[in-house]
Amino acid sequence: MSSRLPATFRQFGAATRAIAVFTLGLGVIYPLAMTGAAQALFHDNANGSVIQVDGKDVASDLIGQDYSKDLTLFQTRPSAVKYDGAGSAASQYGPNNAELVKLIDERRAAVAKLENVDPAQVPPDALTASGSGLDPAISPAYAALQINRVARERGLDVAKVRQLVKDNTKGRTLGFLGEPYVNVVTLNADLVALG
Repeated sequence: MSSRLPATFRQFGAATRAIAVFTLGLGVIYPLAMTGAAQALFHDNANGSVIQVDGKDVASDLIGQDYSKDLTLFQTRPSAVKYDGAGSAASQYGPNNAELVKLIDERRAAVAKLENVDPAQVPPDALTASGSGLDPAISPAYAALQINRVARERGLDVAKVRQLVKDNTKGRTLGFLGEPYVNVVTLNADLVALG
């Protein structure tokens, strides 16, 4: 029995050293190295992609905002979670769900009335929520549909608003993935910065 005691202490000592090394390496050094690399290489993304207007943080360009009460701004996609990041999720309605069909019809009529266009001209992303319910992006077609209203409401030249939309339009990722999109949060921040 006494001959096993020193071996047990040796194993305990080895285990303690292993825990200390892994804790230091994986719990301190690795996180600090990744944080430092993120700050050096992807500073804006690592800090939440925050948008500032007049030196004040106003939003993140990664999360859609509710602009429905301000018709002088571009409107974003509908949100199944009312733009609340804590409840990020899709509606889980299937394409034949009667409630979803009714919502789409109501949204189509509301957007057509707001933009003064035929309901058939309303693009799909103006009618359906994104998978997260927080998507800040809309299609260039939906942005183009809103240009005249925004220009009129803000007293701006249509060409200037069209250029802002063009400046905030992103192409396909790597040139072939996804579809072109307009980030409504950055677009509206640019509009507000114009005055």
